[in-house]
Formats: sequence, C-alpha cells, structure tokens
Amino acid sequence: MRRPAAEGAGHAVSRRGLLLGAAALGGSALLAGCGEDKRPLVGPLPVDPPTRPTPLTEAVTVQQMRSAARNKTVNLVVIAPDGVSRVGMPVCVALHGRGADARTFLDLGVQKALNQVVAAGLPGFAVAAVDGDNYWVDVGKGDDPQRMLSQELPGWLAQRQLRPPTAMFGISMGGFGALRYAREHKDMKAVAVASAAMFVSWPDAKSRKVFADREQWESHEPLLHTGDLTASSTGVWCGNSDPFVRADRKLIKELNPAVGKMSPGEHNDDYWRGILPEVLKFVGERIT
Repeated sequence: MRRPAAEGAGHAVSRRGLLLGAAALGGSALLAGCGEDKRPLVGPLPVDPPTRPTPLTEAVTVQQMRSAARNKTVNLVVIAPDGVSRVGMPVCVALHGRGADARTFLDLGVQKALNQVVAAGLPGFAVAAVDGDNYWVDVGKGDDPQRMLSQELPGWLAQRQLRPPTAMFGISMGGFGALRYAREHKDMKAVAVASAAMFVSWPDAKSRKVFADREQWESHEPLLHTGDLTASSTGVWCGNSDPFVRADRKLIKELNPAVGKMSPGEHNDDYWRGILPEVLKFVGERIT
C-alpha cells in the first residue's frame, strides 16, 4: 500500500477488524475487533481502519477522544508489545503524515518492531499516536495540535496507566511536528524523524497552502531553529529518492544528530516499514 508521493497522504481502507464499542475512558469509545457486518454502536462515525491493520488486542487499542485544543474528536492509538504489562510503561508519541490519521501506524508493523525490541533485551515501551493536521502546529485556525500534545495527551495516557511522553517519532509532516515539539520539550530522551517534511525556502513552504505568511512559517520551521534541538537525542532517516531529501540532508548537516541515515527509498509505506525496526531500536535504547 502506497501513499501519494507528496507527504504520506491517507490511503484506501476497509472496515474489517474494528467495532466502536460502548466502553469509554475520558469520553472515548474503544474500538474492538468484529465482523464486517457490524456498525458503530455509539459516537461519531469512525474512519475506516487501514487495509492491513495490526489486530486489535489488549496491547493494541484505538479510542476516540475529544480534544479541546483541536476542537474536534481525535483517534488515540496505543500499541504496546505482546505479553508485557502496560502499567507504568514509558511512551513514544508517533505523529503521522499529511492526509493520514493516527491509525496509519496500525499497518506499518509497529507492534512487530516493539516485540523485536523486547526480544532483544530492551525494556518495553508503548507507541501512542493521535490525529493531527497543519504540520502539527497552530496556524490560526482554532486547531492547535501542539497544545493537544503538551496539555491533553499526558492526561489521556495517565488514564491508561501510562507515563507521560518521553520520546517522539514523526513521519513526513509528523517529522516537522516532532521537531517542533522537541524545541519546547528538551527533556525528550529520543526524537526520531523519517522523511521529515521540511522546507528550505518560503516559496517551497508557501506552496503547501498551510502557513498564513512567511513569519508564521519561520517561527515553526525546524531548519531555522536547529539550535533549539538536541543532537544527541535526535535520529534522522530519509530515502535518497524522497522529495524532502534536500531538506533532510540539510538538517543532518546542520544538527549532526546521533543518527543521520540516508538510504535507498521513496516517500512511502515500503520505506517506512523497512526502517521502523531501526527507528524503534533507537528509541528503545534511550527511552528508559
């Protein structure tokens, strides 16, 4: 399954595997596996799950949460290793690409990679993903994903007996958002970005029709604030055929991160699945 080569856009999906159940925490509704003929029992209509989702279990859950910061209901996806208690587990937040939502991480092999981390002897940790937009920043539309991450997500995780976030992982637009978050949260133990959608010039950023003006873009653009990032906790991965390869190379050159890896690959699921075990190993070595 491939997203458009632009920025990790959404993809075709099916209903198999999820049911919106009545159990709720903090105003959320738990999604659990069921047959194709079922329909949601409560709450708003869900977006269909990915075409190759990780089966929902006690270790893999999808819930809907009301975000005041974003002024909408968002998906909260929590993926943990099999056979490990989630109670008190550290958390890496995963930020998706433009046009996708939090459930994109269900079909990228996240749980398989987490199981490999545990099998290799590293402590288990959970990956939590939420829905975002607008490069994960406030662009003046009454929708502030950064505030959701900073002020709401820690409480949602606490309700599930998980620790506050101590690591970030972002794909494409999510890479922009993860680096923006890291500027304000210097206690992050790991910040990993894959195919980070960054812009080397204002005309490039303006073409995305997200930022209101040059000043707004400059206030958020990671490449203009590399001095606010911590090189020793940052990892950067990008494919050599990715449309953002120039920007990611610039980040690696200016930041000199702990990992800066360019390898064959495009801006698509195949590349992200391929590097995911390495990314989560990088996070697992630092998160606890």
